[in-house]
Order: sequence, then C-alpha cells, then structure tokens
Amino acid sequence: MGKTIISLLLFAVVSISCNNAEKEIDKVEIAKQYFEVLDNSDYAKMSDWFADSLKTIEGEHKSVYSKTEYLEFLKWDFVFDPDYEILEIEQKDGMVKARISKTDKRISFLHEKPFITNQTLRFQKDKIISVEIDYVNFDFPTWEKNKNRLLSWIDKNHPELNGSINDLTADGGMKLLQAIELYKDRK
Repeated sequence: MGKTIISLLLFAVVSISCNNAEKEIDKVEIAKQYFEVLDNSDYAKMSDWFADSLKTIEGEHKSVYSKTEYLEFLKWDFVFDPDYEILEIEQKDGMVKARISKTDKRISFLHEKPFITNQTLRFQKDKIISVEIDYVNFDFPTWEKNKNRLLSWIDKNHPELNGSINDLTADGGMKLLQAIELYKDRK
C-alpha cells in the first residue's frame, strides 16, 4: 500500500509539472504577433497584447500610456505606413529581446534609412507591460538636417502645417505626411 501511495504521489507531481509546462506563456510568440500587428498597422488588435497600461522607454524619455492613449499614439504611427522586420528575437530572464528594423514614410524622409533598434519587452503573465527601445543606428545629423529643412520650408510655404511634427495624433500625422509629400513635390 505504501508503494501505491508513493506511486500516486509521484504521478500527481509529474502530472502537475507537465500541466504547468503547458501553461508556460510563449512570450516570443506574443512578441512576434505584436510586431506583426505593428507591421500590418492593425491597431484594433493591439489591445490584445497589453495590460491596462504600457510603459515605453526610449533613451531618457519615459511615458506611461493607458491602452486608449497608446492606441491613439499608434494611429499617428500607422499614418506613415510602417514596415517592421524582426532581425533577431529571443526570450531571456522572462523578457523578450528583439532587434527590429523599422522604416516608414517619415523615417525614410528624415533618417534616409531604416531605424535599427534593440527592444526589450517585459511581461505580466501574457500581457506586455513595458517596451524599452534603444536605437542602434540613429543618425542625428541627417535627421536634424532634414527636419530643419522641412520645418523651414513649412514656415515659408505652408504655415498651416506648422506644429505637425510634434502633434502625435492621427490628424497631426496626416499633416506631417502632407508636408513631407508637398516638400518632395516642390520642384
């Protein structure tokens, strides 16, 4: 009888261990789906991946967004038709670390090449709670040169579009995209 109890206990422990392993969240898969949704500009699906709030860290700039606020920010980003490519991705210490290439109409104009970033996604259960972004190849001189030329041109030719570069709403994004297109077609 003692062997039967020990066998049953051993079976119970193994069964519980297997069930817990099956319940382990595939954070890399969640991250891949997150970047795919960003790439497809499908902001309606974004709230599936986030907790009630999301913290973003880009260098010294830290922001905390509610789901609604982050979705509004993404509407601005999606105006520029972003293209995300996962270059590397791995799960380490409960986080997902990814190297991402991103380009869009704004980045192509101002930076003249894709942004390469190292991103760290932190999770609470199966929800992303923070995204830390470190720029690998940010070309500040090129960005500033192109930004200043565009802003100077807007001041002289389309003052109604002033401020669009800092307006992180969908409307602001549309105005900035319009300014970029007008600037490129100015000849």
